[in-house]
Amino acid sequence: MAERDNNRGGGRGRRDRDETPEFADRLVAINRVSKTVKGGKRFGFAALVVVGDQKGRVGFGKGKAKEVPEAIRKATEQAKRKMMRVPLKEGRTLHHDGHGHHGAGKVTLRTAPQGTGIIAGGPMRAVFEMLGVQDVVAKSTGSQNPYAMIHATLDALRFQQSPRNVAQRRGKKVADILPKRDENPAGSSQETHVAEEA
Repeated sequence: MAERDNNRGGGRGRRDRDETPEFADRLVAINRVSKTVKGGKRFGFAALVVVGDQKGRVGFGKGKAKEVPEAIRKATEQAKRKMMRVPLKEGRTLHHDGHGHHGAGKVTLRTAPQGTGIIAGGPMRAVFEMLGVQDVVAKSTGSQNPYAMIHATLDALRFQQSPRNVAQRRGKKVADILPKRDENPAGSSQETHVAEEA
């Protein structure tokens, strides 16, 4: 009977391991807290983890426990439950610039041409790497607290819209809402102004 129970548990563990490889995780911060009691001090740990599939989905979680591995495990599980999807342009950058804030945390995100890389601070960099963004410029202008920075970054990403989403909401085609380049070439307006001044 005991052998059967062990086999069942092993099977469940194998299934969990088969489902998890699609997600990558990054430990952003770990905080140690101590409580003074009659017999001495009790230590606890709080972990902040970012999880993503590097294809447009990302989430974060925090976990507390007496041991570091258990705190990380709790944070990772919470992050997988709270994942959100972000539309990416060409699978490498954001569709448009954005601002986000959470408490005292404030961030600015900007799209970037190919080859720029991820120009962002520690906690924000972890979010972009787990999301699958390859080119972005980001700046934190508020609190340097990693919790506030990640909250603010996800707040900015929450408002990202792709042309396809906007077109569906308006009941139009994507070509109808994008600017037409042929009708108004980039240099035409500047050339007319120069001609008038001459």
